[in-house]
Amino acid sequence: MSDSWNKNSIPKSRTIIFGALVTMLFLGYLGHLFSLQIVDGYLYSVRAENVKRRSTIIPAMRGEIFDRHYTVPLATNTNSFAVEINPALIARGEHRRVFEDTAALLGISVQEIERKIPQSVYHVYQQIEIRPAVPFETIVCLAENIHDYPGVSWVTKPVRTYPEAQVTAHLLGYVGDITPDELQVLYNRGYTARSVLGKSGIEQQYDELLQGQEGRSIRTVDAVGRRVADHNVQIVPPEPGHNLVLTVDRRIQQLAHDALGERIGSVVVLKPGTGEILAMVSYPSFDPNQLYGSGAASHFSRLRNDARAPFLNRAIQSSYPPASTFKILLTTAVLEEGLISTDDTLFAGPHYRLGNRIVNEWRPSGFGRINVLQALANSSNVFFATIGHDYLGTERLLSYTSEFGFGIQSGIDLPGERPGLVPTPEWKRRVFNSPWVGGDTVNVAIGQGFLSVTPLQLANMVALLVNDGVLYRPHVLKEVRDGHTGEVIERTQPEIIQTLSLKPQTSHAVRRAMRGVVRGGTAEPVITTPVVEVAGKTGTAEIGSQTDDWHSWFAAYGPYETQDPDEQVVVVVMVDAANDWEWWAPKAANLIFHGIFADLDFEETVADLRQRRRLWYM
Repeated sequence: MSDSWNKNSIPKSRTIIFGALVTMLFLGYLGHLFSLQIVDGYLYSVRAENVKRRSTIIPAMRGEIFDRHYTVPLATNTNSFAVEINPALIARGEHRRVFEDTAALLGISVQEIERKIPQSVYHVYQQIEIRPAVPFETIVCLAENIHDYPGVSWVTKPVRTYPEAQVTAHLLGYVGDITPDELQVLYNRGYTARSVLGKSGIEQQYDELLQGQEGRSIRTVDAVGRRVADHNVQIVPPEPGHNLVLTVDRRIQQLAHDALGERIGSVVVLKPGTGEILAMVSYPSFDPNQLYGSGAASHFSRLRNDARAPFLNRAIQSSYPPASTFKILLTTAVLEEGLISTDDTLFAGPHYRLGNRIVNEWRPSGFGRINVLQALANSSNVFFATIGHDYLGTERLLSYTSEFGFGIQSGIDLPGERPGLVPTPEWKRRVFNSPWVGGDTVNVAIGQGFLSVTPLQLANMVALLVNDGVLYRPHVLKEVRDGHTGEVIERTQPEIIQTLSLKPQTSHAVRRAMRGVVRGGTAEPVITTPVVEVAGKTGTAEIGSQTDDWHSWFAAYGPYETQDPDEQVVVVVMVDAANDWEWWAPKAANLIFHGIFADLDFEETVADLRQRRRLWYM
């Protein structure tokens, strides 16, 4: 009986074990199938949907730039066209021919297209931008012959436009496609290879505020990227960049531009009580509209090779000897130190000799004994050489020069500002390996030698005196506004950057001396406007002992006295010695002051001054 049980029980137990294993295997497969079909089904469906959906960038409108009145923009956007190529739509062997025809149509090189569409992407169904800012006439020609251009298409794309290009070029700057080097630096800030970037001026300084946020258009495509349907398109609209409101007054900007004319030089007009720049002009200028799109590369090359350096903003990026305008600082220093009074007189002329250094008075006979007010009014070289070397001395002279902001950047919100140069004994020893001598002090005292300043620094010097020793940081941005609503997001507040504890009688005496320059001094023949009392200082800087070429300066403010300091403006005009000598700086300033306070444009200003002169002679 025992043997019979063993023979029957062994097969039965094996069957049970085998059945259990089969059952477990089945349940395992069933669980895995459940996981694939149910648990992971949603994940795979989402992945499949992503594979067949393709997003396209919708470019954002760059923020507009306005003058202080927030009316008509100085920089805006216009709808233009960009030509694109989808390389996968071109038949095999036809790419070179299509590229050559397209390049000829757009006026670019074949190599430029091949750099953007190498052979490795010929199979890709993707629109690749070849040329932005394409003229409408070119698009018409392309459309009429589209059968000759397989894979070539066009889209609308906003392009930066500057309505008053030549007048505002150095202030606003220009834009261009981002370069690979720039992208490496800016990638983590949200910039892409398609970004358009500010290259100079306000466009560069506040590029991130102006940029905006790109949108997206999401469509259904097939396995190789071709569009298969236009329904169920998802649009993520772009966000425009912020609008910028500048401190600049477009009327004064145009007036200053016209007053300077086609003379190499610059003009700065600012409000001393706030540091706001009302106008900043530099000549020669350029047209930023021609620096983006078709022909931009060749136009940029011509400008870069121009010996007159049209890209240079001479108001902040060029420095010159200040010449006699620097005598304003010496007058301030010697009075503040109590070394002389306004009644004390010194013998002025015809020469001042210090070793081998001889300073000649510009009037051959000299001026005899004069006080400091008369010396500034008549721009006496001998007088200021005397007080610079014999009274102030090197240390105090250079100390006041630095305290007035020379030799350092003002921090204006424009890129590329230069600090100028205040020479010191240490600087001369380091650069020339020679000691400082008395003649160096004399040179600084009369605004010559190694000393160099920018027109903006000279404007700050005048502003500091107008404000009794307080200097505000010059700035161009007034407000940041929302690109949709126009609501003010941020407003620039005046910022004090320098305070000199000047005695009230010192700044008052210096301003009185500056008024004397116009009333009976060197500027009397040219500052003829009767609508505002102007106080200022002329300057003629020689550029070498072997030449008769001179820089022409005029640094001034008006009204001379007022109950409303907010109406005062500082005007500095600098005309480079590269121009034919005509002493134009004070003449241009006269036109600017008259136009500002008579509320006239340039043509009206010229006509009004001529009419007033005729009436005066009658």
